[in-house]
Amino acid sequence: MEEFSSTALLITKGVKLVNVKKMSQCALFAALLSVCAWLSLPVGDVAFTLQTFGIFLALGLLGGKWGTVSIFVYLLLGAAGVPVFSGFRGGIGVLAGATGGYLVGFLFSGLIYWLITAVWDNSSAVRVCAMVLGLIGCYAFGTLWFWFGYARNGGISLILIKCVLPYLLPDALKLILSWFMTTRLKRFIV
Repeated sequence: MEEFSSTALLITKGVKLVNVKKMSQCALFAALLSVCAWLSLPVGDVAFTLQTFGIFLALGLLGGKWGTVSIFVYLLLGAAGVPVFSGFRGGIGVLAGATGGYLVGFLFSGLIYWLITAVWDNSSAVRVCAMVLGLIGCYAFGTLWFWFGYARNGGISLILIKCVLPYLLPDALKLILSWFMTTRLKRFIV
């Protein structure tokens, strides 16, 4: 009986160490997302940032579950008023604002990635498809948010021209870069 309890204690300590390590990685990637948001080029209502790169790097390196947790932590920090969003902004007002749907859409990207990689294998092709579908989910949520909340009188085509089309190529490049870096760095994040 004593041998069983010492083995159980070792297993419990190991689980706690893994969780502490994963939580630390989530915190690190939430900080990385902040830095990616600060590197921005304001153009109209929606700024060009590196957030998409950070989102998919977190998901690719940490996996769907822990990558989504890091996105959630990032959004919680911003909602609490910590200036983690583009333009060094923070607060619930930013999340409720015109671009808030895209920020919340990052969480949907994480959830979509997590679901797809959990259901299918974790091959490169599946991960890339999960990233693309996650990005589409982010666009869809953010665009609908913008349309219903801030541009009801404008048609959806005008909103797509304003909020989606200018970002397709840069986001595709950021997604490719994040996938490339994930394949190179994955062995270091265990």
